[in-house]
Amino acid sequence: MNILITRPLIDAEDLMGRLFSLGHKIIHIPTLKVKPIINQEFDAKNYDAFIFTSANAIRNFKLLNEDKKKLCFCVGSITEKLVRQKGYLNTISAGGNVNALKNIILNSDFDKSMKIGYFCGDYISTDLDLDLKREGYLIDKVINYSSEKIVDLNNENEKILNNHPPDIIFVYSKRSAESFVELVKKYSLNGLMTGSRVLCISEKVLNVFKQLGWKKLEIFEPGEEIIKLGS
Repeated sequence: MNILITRPLIDAEDLMGRLFSLGHKIIHIPTLKVKPIINQEFDAKNYDAFIFTSANAIRNFKLLNEDKKKLCFCVGSITEKLVRQKGYLNTISAGGNVNALKNIILNSDFDKSMKIGYFCGDYISTDLDLDLKREGYLIDKVINYSSEKIVDLNNENEKILNNHPPDIIFVYSKRSAESFVELVKKYSLNGLMTGSRVLCISEKVLNVFKQLGWKKLEIFEPGEEIIKLGS
């Protein structure tokens, strides 16, 4: 099958390798460009725990007076792996879902009088910090990276899409979905793409395509990409 991956290479390389080893043709067209927000300094002493809902938040995670013993709530296994690679071993993973992560925090014995630093990007699909504040938690949202839509295809990628329309498209965020459908429209690719099976990481991602009349839409859990191919 022709499989289109829309994540940046640093997040998609392992999956692409596994799919390629299974005999699939991989088309890699990232739809977002991630940039760190620089000239920020945050003191670890101000926080008793951290929340991470993306790998990019960890890659751009920089603190003064770093304390590797602090508790880290992670949205999924990949996020947890990156946190552990930074030396933080007191971690809890929610399996890839922000709502599940919220429930884990709510059901934990974490003291609400202690402060949490929530590190994330400038564009998030769920206001986790506001949900937790309503439950009485002390939480600071720290935006440490930004995402920018990719608005153009290079000649090579445009040619690949025209000659090898994807059977399956993986999309990992609402913003990525918006960027992708804008590219499809700009380069007149609707006829080639709308028949593809689109695997979306959440209902919000799926709705971007649904509102435009795309039909073959499904939701998948992170880590289940290869399993979904056989379903």
